[in-house]
Amino acid sequence: MTRIRAAAILPAIALLASAATGQSDRMTPIATPAQPTAIPLGTGALPQAPVAESWHSQYGSRFARNVTDATLTPFLPGPDKANGTAVVIAPGGGFRTLSMENEGWDVAKALAARGVAAFVLKYRLNQTPAGMPAFERSMAAMFSRTASAPRPRTDQQVAGLAPQIADARAAFALIRRRAPEWRVDPARVGMIGFSAGAMLTMATTLAGREARPAFIAVIYGPLSAVTVPPEAPPLFVALAADDPFFAHDGFGLIDSWRAAGRPVEFHLFEQGGHGFGMYPKPTTSTGWFDAFARWLDMHGWTRRGG
Repeated sequence: MTRIRAAAILPAIALLASAATGQSDRMTPIATPAQPTAIPLGTGALPQAPVAESWHSQYGSRFARNVTDATLTPFLPGPDKANGTAVVIAPGGGFRTLSMENEGWDVAKALAARGVAAFVLKYRLNQTPAGMPAFERSMAAMFSRTASAPRPRTDQQVAGLAPQIADARAAFALIRRRAPEWRVDPARVGMIGFSAGAMLTMATTLAGREARPAFIAVIYGPLSAVTVPPEAPPLFVALAADDPFFAHDGFGLIDSWRAAGRPVEFHLFEQGGHGFGMYPKPTTSTGWFDAFARWLDMHGWTRRGG
């Protein structure tokens, strides 16, 4: 694995994101936004979590942290547009924060505009310090370790993500239970995740048949080899070649899916860094969503009854 100087990681990410958005990389505490349509998933409060949920802004976008109770927020297309497909969206943030806007709400709105029912999963997180300076230091330390440490296979991380997998399974169960109300075909519910959310998407798929996603998308997540389950869902992958975390470990995930004879589409963008999400950038990575939408079209998931 190519080693990267830890001290360069966070400034590099900040430069990429702030240059793309024209916004400051400063983390600024904000009031918890109103979330009137967020539905509690009932998976329980995270044990040993004394710090209350809080929110901050960065790059002109909103982030949540210290989430102890999982919720699911629907973004539904109009009745005349709904095509029956649904997607659970798992934002990223190293399991310590959630990029709720750039990798959650904005993705959901774009999917709903295409007739796809979208559901943003606010899953439970590892605890971080209450104060912003201590939180920033903890994030810097985490990203430094992430950049320099050997990576375990994704399927070896499943046991450590038990609370988050439980949240994802509860999201799938809720969507299928209320499928008639939300104009969703229970057999056409997929999942997309970003960074840590991509890890959760893959872990949910590998952890058993409870969720049974119809398709999955891994956006700038790890590409380590996995043991592919029988009848694994079609997989869409997008990554930038200059991603400081996941662009230096090979393409084992792609090879695993292909060796298993399962459908996979892989987009490796020359530039884009990490965390590009729905931010407008002068790189071709900005086109990942259009490519994903065309992939959904190709499989018939944006056609009614497709």
